[in-house]
Amino acid sequence: GSLALISDAGHMATDAASFVVALVAHYVSRRPPSARASYGYARAEVLAAFVNALAMLALVVFIAVEAVDRLLRPVPVAGEIVMAVAIAGLAINLFVAWRLSRAHGNLNARGALLHVFGDILGSIAAIVAGAVVAFTGWTPVDPILSIVVALLILRSTVALLRESGGVLMEGVPGHLSYERIGHALAALPGVASVHDLHVWAMGGGRIALSAHVVLAAGTDWPATLAAAQRLLAAEFGID
Repeated sequence: GSLALISDAGHMATDAASFVVALVAHYVSRRPPSARASYGYARAEVLAAFVNALAMLALVVFIAVEAVDRLLRPVPVAGEIVMAVAIAGLAINLFVAWRLSRAHGNLNARGALLHVFGDILGSIAAIVAGAVVAFTGWTPVDPILSIVVALLILRSTVALLRESGGVLMEGVPGHLSYERIGHALAALPGVASVHDLHVWAMGGGRIALSAHVVLAAGTDWPATLAAAQRLLAAEFGID
């Protein structure tokens, strides 16, 4: 009868689906470019992260609606059983989170880790809710803790949606300054102006740039191109 435990179970169910999506995306992203996909498939992982975040958003809405309903119409909760199941779930979720946390810089793995983070919060909330109900009999603590967990998950979900959506919309990566890059290129010796500058994430942590660079002397283009490439790689991590 615990909403916190039901929420945790719901997370686990969506995790099973999201992990399949993440695994497929991981292998798809490693495929080389083709005549149908000249940029390759690196963004498959970003798309998977975006889908995972949307699934979490739907779960947050479900938890919130159900919690309000249970505050208005309380449901009996078997505190001792809730605690036992939640402790077992917490142990499993901590192990999975530890494994996923080792995939540094992978947006797809972060999307999967977000699901497990939600599971951990759900397990902790269920343990606390079960303990309070078992020792005090106060059942409103269960939906209240579920709402708290939903708000915590919502914060991380919105951040992941913003980041993955920015990549899919080919926005400038958040850690880079568009103006600073443009000024740095324009300051190179022999460069008269820079226009049509675009900076975006290819996926998999790789940043791409395209621009039209007008030179004072057209014969200087090989040296200027090499200097621009060195500048972008050294100062901004763009290869």
